Amino acid sequence: MTIYVGNLAFQATEDDLKEVFGEYGAVSRVSLPTDRETGRKRGFAFVEMEDEAKEDGAIAELDGAEWLGRELKVNKAKPRESRSGDGAPSKTFTKARY
Repeated sequence: MTIYVGNLAFQATEDDLKEVFGEYGAVSRVSLPTDRETGRKRGFAFVEMEDEAKEDGAIAELDGAEWLGRELKVNKAKPRESRSGDGAPSKTFTKARY
């Protein structure tokens, strides 16, 4: 499972997130997406922990907590839906071969 961390301070680093979430259990991965054009952090992150029960504990404790001057939004990440150019979910079809 992956944890979504929103409303993140732009100065937060992967090491900072590993330290904070590490208080609740072993962190296996941290991703801090950046803007393609500017290279600036986008203000959110994804954290994966080794134990799902510990992830749930981290979510419960950190959601709404103030960190680096911002109130964190922490919850289970939802799978990303691919989008078509018009904003509607895209559907992929393949040609059947007979």
